Amino acid sequence: QVQLVESGPGLVKASQTLSLTCTVSGDSITTNNYNWIWIRQPPGEALEWMGAISYSGNTYYNPSLKSRVSISRDTSKNQFTLHLSSVTPEDTAVYYCARDRLIVTTQRNGYWGPGTQVTVSS
Repeated sequence: QVQLVESGPGLVKASQTLSLTCTVSGDSITTNNYNWIWIRQPPGEALEWMGAISYSGNTYYNPSLKSRVSISRDTSKNQFTLHLSSVTPEDTAVYYCARDRLIVTTQRNGYWGPGTQVTVSS
């Protein structure tokens, strides 16, 4: 069974860079035709697709975040990591990692992690 688990700091100060890691078990992040995605949900708002890294290592980012977001991976650890720079309190959200055949999605059709709360203090 595929499992994803997010990890990282629960509290970040404004202007810092947030880094969250998704650890995957039950599948390889290099498996053909799957994409590894970061999604977030601010309090009281809808899910927001942030970006993805494909099985081959190609990256895709939400244009509204493109200047601040990057995604990397460590295939030896079967992990992929979200980096979000210059955070503000508006980046406070529950952050999810997911696996899907689609690159851009917020639908729970694939496997999702349980989510991790990140709060940005001013």
